[in-house]
Amino acid sequence: MSVSDYTETEGLPAKDREPYERWSYDLASAKPYIPRLADGQDRWFAAALSSEKGKAPSRLAVFAEQPQHKRWEMVSVVDLDSQKLPDVALDREGYATAVAANDNKQLAANADLLLTAVLDNFTTGGTNTGSKVFAPTKASKRQVKVNSDAATRFGDQGTSVFDGADNRFTDAYALKTEDGGALVLFSHTHTQTDAVAHSGLQINPGKEDRAWLHDVPRMSIRYTFVCNDAATVPAKAEPSRLIGYTCARTDASGPPVPSWSHRA
Repeated sequence: MSVSDYTETEGLPAKDREPYERWSYDLASAKPYIPRLADGQDRWFAAALSSEKGKAPSRLAVFAEQPQHKRWEMVSVVDLDSQKLPDVALDREGYATAVAANDNKQLAANADLLLTAVLDNFTTGGTNTGSKVFAPTKASKRQVKVNSDAATRFGDQGTSVFDGADNRFTDAYALKTEDGGALVLFSHTHTQTDAVAHSGLQINPGKEDRAWLHDVPRMSIRYTFVCNDAATVPAKAEPSRLIGYTCARTDASGPPVPSWSHRA
């Protein structure tokens, strides 16, 4: 996701590039959730972060040890829709409890089901799994709106369709919450394919697409998005709540219109 930001910026003329603003967080305001881990378990922790001193946290991040690189890395960050944090269960010494994100019979939904529901929000507007797994929240409603907006984006001149895609980032993390459920952080990948309704029409890439599409008009464009998601899952059979998600466009491709194909 970070690399795609650089790629997109490098595709812009120098005059259109905005000064890079490094994102950082206020250490004093950070609220870490550090789980007790058994020997041999992958080492990780989550943290609620604020970009400004004295402000309530607005992001949830996961930091994981990367033994092959001999360092810790931030492997996920999610923008929260509410400043009210999930009630993560802490022991007397302030440690959190890591629980299995998948194959966990103590939870109403596992990470794989949450991922399927998120993809359904984008692809069908939550008609199938999405509306069954999630209670309505700002985050889930935004995903459903992405789908509904796409249906009318081009009118009768074209179509815009969402679909799931191979997900390279299968790691999922879960912390026990005070109600016996869990805070689950996971990732997904989806595509958006825009296409003209018939020959004679074309899609002109925007300036933010220049790095991938080079200002060449297309018959269709397939965008790929990598996203981080966060949800609270109850212990009993009740809907989960999507509390935030963050996406980045990581690729775009598509066939040029015939006149450009012949020119090439």
